[in-house]
Amino acid sequence: MPVASGDGIEARLPAGLAGAAAVAKAAATAARFEGKAGSLVEFHSPEGDAVRRVLIVGLSTAKDGESAGSAITARLLTSGETRVVVDLGGFASADRPAIAAAIAEGATLRSWRHDIYRTKLPAKQRPSLEKIVIVAGDAVAASEEAWAPRAAVAEGVAFTRTLVAEPANILYPETFVERAKALADLGVEIEVLGEAEMRAAGMGSLLGVSQGSEREAKLLVMRWDGTNGAVTTPTAFVGKGVTFDTGGISLKPPAGMEDMKWDMGGAGAVTGLMKALAGRKAKAHVVGICGLVENMPDGKAQRPGDVVTSMSGQTIEVINTDAEGRLVLCDAITWVQQRFNPKTIVDLATLTGAMIISLGHEYGGIFANDDTLAEGLAAAGKATGEKLWRMPMGDAYDKLIDSPIADMKNVGPREGGSITAAQFIARFVNEGVAWAHLDIAGMVWSSKPGTLHEKGATGYGVRLLDRFVSDTLEG
Repeated sequence: MPVASGDGIEARLPAGLAGAAAVAKAAATAARFEGKAGSLVEFHSPEGDAVRRVLIVGLSTAKDGESAGSAITARLLTSGETRVVVDLGGFASADRPAIAAAIAEGATLRSWRHDIYRTKLPAKQRPSLEKIVIVAGDAVAASEEAWAPRAAVAEGVAFTRTLVAEPANILYPETFVERAKALADLGVEIEVLGEAEMRAAGMGSLLGVSQGSEREAKLLVMRWDGTNGAVTTPTAFVGKGVTFDTGGISLKPPAGMEDMKWDMGGAGAVTGLMKALAGRKAKAHVVGICGLVENMPDGKAQRPGDVVTSMSGQTIEVINTDAEGRLVLCDAITWVQQRFNPKTIVDLATLTGAMIISLGHEYGGIFANDDTLAEGLAAAGKATGEKLWRMPMGDAYDKLIDSPIADMKNVGPREGGSITAAQFIARFVNEGVAWAHLDIAGMVWSSKPGTLHEKGATGYGVRLLDRFVSDTLEG
């Protein structure tokens, strides 16, 4: 039962609960419930020889719907309840479609779990909630219409979360590609480059990262043109896809290394975005590129001090083999520029631990050479709750990655590590191309539940980029 801030609870009670007004009011008073978005109070109403479980949730506007749907789901997902009804009768008919769609999206996102490897999960921990019924009265058709595009985005988020959550023995470059090929059923054009094709193209930087692994590197190319050719040049989204990162010869400490299965979070977000756009038939021309590699410390692995030649022809002194993501991105960005000549490129990467030190797990970092692009992405992040914070760039930082024996080195000093990583990538962006780099190292995985996610994979980036496409390419 949704209740707006400042409303009397009695006014929002459905007819069937009119006799429980006193109980509802007492429960709300005891819980200090004031109608804040997503807040909950629970009570039981007698119903013959049984009782009805009733939740009052704070909800004033459509914007609150996601929080409300999430809160209801979090409370009831493993409660033993199988069905919940949300009555929107207290809202104006014109407002119900947007509210209903938002509730459904919040509930869908919050209910996602990855339990497929848990064979002995106790019954009390297993999800029981199967259905959420949203009563919209005469606004049912409009509500279903409002929900359709949100459903496609939620499916894209779920796809990304699954990719990010899978262990590295299950998900590696080849199997990542196989899963992405399913998007062809939605109309996404798929192209895959193996190591032979990348070697022929001169991708010495990307292949240098992969050479210590038995898993063959892949470049995954996904194209969606919802403009039917009206827009000839696509906007490019490029994702870092290190399916497992040991650090290579610059080996990471053992504690926490298991988390490096999600070092492909950028590629996961790009792939989920393509599923979302195709699922809702976005009227935009977009290409998604994922550089997929595994970084392992084999006898064939590259060493600190090696010099590699990137596809752009620029040479790189590899000071630290654990600064591998930028080595993957630079060749992927060069390739997409040569192949598609985009005017705008956005890359996403779980690139630096320094970004987590700077922003924690509250914001992704954004670096950009174009203010309009940066502002558009930041606005999309604010609208979806996937927030971005702009970081500085400049010549003083750029000089820190100059190498005495090559065109550049892949790391600078300890200070400003996220910034020098962005400066490295910027050297591979062609003049006149609007470019933004999203360092999302602190955002793709969470050690605690959030408003729209359980512990684990968050799916960060899909909703942000979908909103950016909607606002700037379709608007």
